[in-house]
Amino acid sequence: MALTSAFTSFNLPVKNVEQSKAFFTGLGFELNPHFPDNESSAAIVIGDNLQVMLIDQAFFNTLTERESVDTSKYAQMTIALAFESREKVDEIVNTAVSMGGKLHAEPEYHGVMYHWGFVDLDGHLWAINCMNVDAAQG
Repeated sequence: MALTSAFTSFNLPVKNVEQSKAFFTGLGFELNPHFPDNESSAAIVIGDNLQVMLIDQAFFNTLTERESVDTSKYAQMTIALAFESREKVDEIVNTAVSMGGKLHAEPEYHGVMYHWGFVDLDGHLWAINCMNVDAAQG
C-alpha cells in the first residue's frame, strides 16, 4: 500500500492572523475547533482531513532557520482546491477579491477542468478548480 497521511496541515505565514482568519472564514471555510486559535495562529479547515495553519510571520520565523519567501516577489507554491461546479469556483474567487484578495490570471477552461485563482491578503496563490470527472474518464 502507498504511503498516505491520515491528516494534512500546512503552515502559511501571515501578517495579521485576525485579518487572515476573517478572510478565510468569509470565504466560507471554518475554524478547526481542535487547534489553537490565538494571536499567533489559527487553523482553517479546507477539506476532509486537511487544514491550513495561519501563523503570524514572527512566530513562523521561529519554526525554521530558513528565510521565508517574500510573496510580493516570489511564489513558493500554489494551493489548489477542487470544487463541485464552475459557479462555485467563480463564487469563491469573486468573494476573495471582494474581501481584499487579488485576481490571479483569467479563468481558463481546459476541456475537463475549469480553473481560476486568487492571491490572498498575504500574497499566497490559490488555484480554484472544478473537474468534469466524466469527461476526464471518457
